[in-house]
This record gives sequence, structure tokens and C-alpha cells, in this order.
Amino acid sequence: MTFALYITHPQVKIDPEIEVPLWGLSEVGRKRTEEAVALGWPKEIGRFISSEETKAIETAEILAEAAGISIEIADDMHENDRSATGFLPPPEFEKAADWFFANPNDSFKGWERAADAQIRIVAAVEKILADHDPTVPIAFIGHGGVGTLLKCHLSGTPISRDRDQPGGGGNLFRFTLADRRISCDWTPIEKWPGE
Repeated sequence: MTFALYITHPQVKIDPEIEVPLWGLSEVGRKRTEEAVALGWPKEIGRFISSEETKAIETAEILAEAAGISIEIADDMHENDRSATGFLPPPEFEKAADWFFANPNDSFKGWERAADAQIRIVAAVEKILADHDPTVPIAFIGHGGVGTLLKCHLSGTPISRDRDQPGGGGNLFRFTLADRRISCDWTPIEKWPGE
């Protein structure tokens, strides 16, 4: 059965002086993506759709190059809007993310609400799939927060951080195109064997 992947970008270069959407992959993140390419599964994918943030684009370009195709960019696949608080150091960010998932109908200090981000990412994916050839495997490359919100929607479960990816990035889940059922839970990109 033809499938789709939702892939989260792996580790990034954290720089408080640069806007978060402009952060790129770290050496570790790039190496992990190249290890995923070495497994061969990116060659099975017929389309790569990336959010417009640098780290997602860089991830998508590495994977798509292995398949010999160009990436497409969807401007409504971005991570939940956290610009109201700007950069938060990792311990503070983790607390904020816990709150974000635990209170999906409320805004954390001006952040986009989880409920709204979920509606946006589901609509973005469905809009792309509406015109997509259902016989062609497709990969969406984006971010952990909205990826988790999409996963909650597809699995018919409430928004909850316990559905979040392990390890902070560079994971994927698989769902079937015919019925949108999750058929592989979060797996590190460099460990997924492919079909």
C-alpha cells in the first residue's frame, strides 16, 4: 500500500542571535540525514515537500538529491509560531512545550495555539494529498511540534506530548495514503529500513 512519511529535521545549529526559522542543520544533523540516505529508502520517495524553514529545507534537499528530484516548499507547514517569546534556552523551551501540548486551546505567552497549529498542518497535508498521485510515495519534511499534532490527528487521539518524537528530532512516522492510518511510529531516520 502506498505510503507517506512525515520526517522531522534532525539536530540544528542553535544560535540565539539568529531567528529560529533560519537555523540550519548542525554537523550531527547533516550526518544523520546522510546516514538515512545510505540506507536507500529516500530513493523510494517520489515527492519531497518541505516547510520553508532552513533546517527543514536542508534536510529535504539531502534526501531528495538521493532520489534525483527537487524539493517542493509549502509555506503553511511551518512549526508552531513561537515568535512572541523569541529564543528560549532549552530547559525553558521544554517547559513551554510541555505547557503548549497540555493546554491546546490556550496560547503560551502569545504562541500559536496547539489547536490552531494542528488545523493548519492537517489542512496543509490534505491540500497537497488532494492533487497527489496516490500510487507515488511522498515525504513531508518539517518540525516535531506540528508533526506530533498531525500524528495525533491521524491516530484519532487528543493532543498530547506523550505522542511526541523521542530524542528531539530526526525521526519519521509512516502513514498509508489510502486510509491515512499510521503504519510505523516515530523511528530515527537513520534506522528506518524503508519498505
